[in-house]
Amino acid sequence: MPLVAVALLGSASVAHAAPKTVLAERVLAGARAGAADDGEEQAFTPEESEAQAALVAAEDKRLDQVRAVAAVAPLKGAKWSQPYRLDTGSGYTLVLTARTKPYGISDLLSLAPQTFVRKRDGSYLLTENLYLNAGAKLKLSNPGGLTVRMASSNKGFVSIVSFGGRLTLEGTAQAQMKIGSWDTRTNKPDTDVRDGRAYVRAIGGQFSMKYATVGDLGFWSGRTGGLSLTGTDRPDTGNIDGPDTPTSDDLNQREREKAADKAEEEAEQTPSSGGVLAQPPGELTTPDSRFTVPDMSYVSAEVDHSTVTGNTYGLFVSGATGVSITDTKVLKSFQDGLVLHRYVTNADVERTTSKDNGGNGFVLARATQQVKITGSTARSNGGNGFSLSGRPLASGPSASGESISSYGNNSVSNSTAEDNGRYGIEILGGVDVGVQNNTVRGGDMGIVARKDAAKVAITGNRLKGQIRQGISVRDGVTAAQVTGNIVENADTGVYVRDSVAEVRGNTIQDATNHGVSMVGGVGGSTISYNVIAGVGPSALDTVRANGETDIKKNQTFAWHDTSSFWTKFRHYASPMTLLWAFILLLILLAAVMGRRQHGSQGRGRRRRVHPYADKQTLATPPPTEIHLAAHNRHNPHNPHTPHNPHNRVPVMTHDQW
Repeated sequence: MPLVAVALLGSASVAHAAPKTVLAERVLAGARAGAADDGEEQAFTPEESEAQAALVAAEDKRLDQVRAVAAVAPLKGAKWSQPYRLDTGSGYTLVLTARTKPYGISDLLSLAPQTFVRKRDGSYLLTENLYLNAGAKLKLSNPGGLTVRMASSNKGFVSIVSFGGRLTLEGTAQAQMKIGSWDTRTNKPDTDVRDGRAYVRAIGGQFSMKYATVGDLGFWSGRTGGLSLTGTDRPDTGNIDGPDTPTSDDLNQREREKAADKAEEEAEQTPSSGGVLAQPPGELTTPDSRFTVPDMSYVSAEVDHSTVTGNTYGLFVSGATGVSITDTKVLKSFQDGLVLHRYVTNADVERTTSKDNGGNGFVLARATQQVKITGSTARSNGGNGFSLSGRPLASGPSASGESISSYGNNSVSNSTAEDNGRYGIEILGGVDVGVQNNTVRGGDMGIVARKDAAKVAITGNRLKGQIRQGISVRDGVTAAQVTGNIVENADTGVYVRDSVAEVRGNTIQDATNHGVSMVGGVGGSTISYNVIAGVGPSALDTVRANGETDIKKNQTFAWHDTSSFWTKFRHYASPMTLLWAFILLLILLAAVMGRRQHGSQGRGRRRRVHPYADKQTLATPPPTEIHLAAHNRHNPHNPHTPHNPHNRVPVMTHDQW
């Protein structure tokens, strides 16, 4: 039977983990009436939010105190190497200590006969907290299937926490292992998160889940969000007292007397002077806590052929390495589905579906590196299908002293994002990010890269039916490659703003506004070898672009231009074009005016006289013939009468005189 560790942790100094505070009860009493019974996302008042945050803080305090006691308990004697129970206020925490053989269902029935009870339907009801100490192993499995229900109601909730141990949830393909919250008042799963809910958490150590179903767990934070796999935190060694120097607050009257007798006996046997005690060489009985604070350790996890449904955060992972998640479904979470938070490295997510979650389907938060998502599906989520953030944790000196470097080497490939509320795939910062061979349907935008991301490869994707842009590269992205994609039925196929991108070899079909649009500072970008078809103002929209871009060999013959005359005028009326047109107009106007002026001068003014006209040689006119009067009288009307040359007399005209 487990030992009650009242000597190690007094009820006066502990936090009430599972029970609610008086404030929480008062606030939640009226709010619970309007809670959604189907587990849909719930809106919180400020008071409800504060109550949940207080419950999270109480859980943190409880775990810190349990951890502190568990760290020093083995030093008090062999009996503390066996499982024992801690009185944590109005509830209990059963501590499972390290041993070679994993604890199982039969062990829990023996160690906690009143708080781990088999029900008539074959399920098991857990009504106290379980805590796996470092090195302890708990395997919840049964060949014929297993159902574990964790008590969770307005009176309190329980948790299963592994600190450096190994927690295994295992079923079979024919008989899965099931674990979830259970409201003992209604005999239904607890769907109201405002008064807290049961949760499962692995802090460091190892976690394994195979052919299991986890449902309706968690509240408010990631670490209490339902199924949480996190790295260890630094313990507060100021709360740890050596086993041989217990304080009066930690001991009852009987044990204070025993401690006094023991101290007196040891004082008689151990040489001492002025408070300085002599000790034998070898291993220290009480390590020097100034230099023995452990560093953060990572949790490793394997999740396979499992289902997580109805949690606050579906599956929350932080401070982990070597994580493998395959053939798993994350459904109907109140917040995000699968969350890889801070310091997750070397993680593989394969053939996993995140569906109908209130937030994003898949989240790779800041400080995640070398994460690969392949063959997975994000469908009908309230936010993005996939959200990848590689932004640095700090932009300069900070209180936490975090690095200003970006994170990256993450990728999403051969996956599907369909009908998500915001974007299909969003990239926020980071370096060396790959989005390849994915299918994106619906959403406001298909694939979005922004916030100073660098070396982003968006290649071989197929996008269809986006409200605005199929692919958007904006807000300081550099060295982006947008190649070999097919974009159909989007308002704008590819949109680049204030970024540098190579848009090459894409096929854009049935666009309704622009094929490729360049806006702002896009100098150094390339648009080449794209095939663009659709109906709208322009196939290549560069009117609002600044900087030199290389545009060549794009096929736009299948584009139907619907722009008006003034739109086309504005399109071609660049400042340089207008300047040259104005200069040409001035030249033509000057030529016309000069010609008109020359003609008017010729008609209205006297012809100019040559200044040396009087010195010119006189022209010799032909001689004038005078016929004889007698001859004229003889034949006055006979034109055929021959002229007699002897009758002509040359005379000089008046001008020749």
